[in-house]
Amino acid sequence: MHREVIAGSAVAVLLLTAGCGISDKPAAKGNAVQPVSDSKQLNGYGSGALPGYGGDTGAAPAGGAAPAGGSGAATKSGPAGELKVRAVPDLGQAVTDGEGFTLYRFDKDTAKPPKSNCEADCAAVWPAVAAGEATAGAGIDAGMLGSVMRADGTMQLTVGGWPVYRYAKDTKAGDTLGEGVGGTWHAVGPDGKPATASKGAGTAPEKPAGQEQQAEQQASLSARQNAQLGALLADAQGRTLYRFDKDSAWPMKFGCLDACLDTWKPASPVDKSKVSGIAAALVGSVKRPDGSDQLTIDCWPVYTFTGDKEPGDINGQGKQGLWFAVTDKGKKAKATG
Repeated sequence: MHREVIAGSAVAVLLLTAGCGISDKPAAKGNAVQPVSDSKQLNGYGSGALPGYGGDTGAAPAGGAAPAGGSGAATKSGPAGELKVRAVPDLGQAVTDGEGFTLYRFDKDTAKPPKSNCEADCAAVWPAVAAGEATAGAGIDAGMLGSVMRADGTMQLTVGGWPVYRYAKDTKAGDTLGEGVGGTWHAVGPDGKPATASKGAGTAPEKPAGQEQQAEQQASLSARQNAQLGALLADAQGRTLYRFDKDSAWPMKFGCLDACLDTWKPASPVDKSKVSGIAAALVGSVKRPDGSDQLTIDCWPVYTFTGDKEPGDINGQGKQGLWFAVTDKGKKAKATG
């Protein structure tokens, strides 16, 4: 019997950026957290257990959620110590702090001039690395290190002008659970660029600040025919998009938090003018608690599944009786046979 483990016992209300909730249903009041059960409410980032959020095996993901009150990166926002560079499989060269914790950058920050756009709840998940006592170790050019003043008056370390952070769910040295979260968080390379930009030879240079977000928004969305399920929505890489029954379109809230996001990745928003095979009016976006934006279809947040390895795969269909591919009409896909 598979054991389903979920970190996060709250379902946080989402604030839509466009379109959703225009109906005859009463409007939700405020931004109050709305739990799916009578479980004790947390802030959406804590630990806990509710069935149905787990990975493809039902087991807790490697690394797990940061233990409350533990000594991992979740509570760590101090100096970085001696920075080092280490090779990360499938990523390239990534910067770590003196204790071996991976450091990250946020695409919605800027480097020229340096500025952090991760505050409040976002900063609880992505603790800013303090600038004090940071030194350049092996593979680090001291000239790439700097600092920026945050809104609270503290000084944050920068690499290549980019503010850097730790990730609350990286609980041991070498963890890289923050890589790719929300499509906007990346392990940082020694030049301040995403570590992914260091993979292999001939990698295209990093786009200037501002163009990165624009390129993300230009990602395409299309409908692809599946023999069993009909027309299904897929992202620019051909990955099937899914929705989660523990999310809600009205009132807008979501249930995929914490460990759930290790298996189900929030899809990045798209330019409505670039979609194909779906009515543009069904396409929207929503801001997640970590500050990233997520694609919505017919007001439902949508995700890709890490268990899909090839374009067109539908391995996430029906997982735990809660996850379903999304049709070109914005509905849950059901077998036609």
